[in-house]
Amino acid sequence: MPLKVGDRAPDFSGVTDSGENIKLSEKLKDGPVVLYFYPKDETPGCTAEACSFRDNWENIKKLGATVIGVSSDSVESHKKFKENRNLPFTLIADEKKEIRKAYGATGALIPPRITFVIDRDGIIREVYNSQLNATSHVEVAIKSLSSIRPGE
Repeated sequence: MPLKVGDRAPDFSGVTDSGENIKLSEKLKDGPVVLYFYPKDETPGCTAEACSFRDNWENIKKLGATVIGVSSDSVESHKKFKENRNLPFTLIADEKKEIRKAYGATGALIPPRITFVIDRDGIIREVYNSQLNATSHVEVAIKSLSSIRPGE
């Protein structure tokens, strides 16, 4: 079962599309984080979702937030996906599904598509779970980010 609004977001470190290690707690020092879990690079729904975050990147940045996408694809797959789709945000390779498990974002056959909005204190402010409505994740995230006051 996924974490819920009000829960503390589990800290994690992961390997990005560029091969760097990043840690959630370090990213939160810069402001809120939109952490979204998706099934697979270059599939229709996942591409639509990633491109909707890309197309709304300026709005997200104005709200002081950053975006991190997570799937179990490899670093190399993420690198190609990011280049192919001109994605301005970080993708994390969660090949062992450890981050996904920590957030309860697991499923039986297909990994679920879940977005978490996390404030700079590490508190989950929004959880949106919709496998089929991929492009609505960014709308929900922006609405949630808009309700977080600067410094929160």
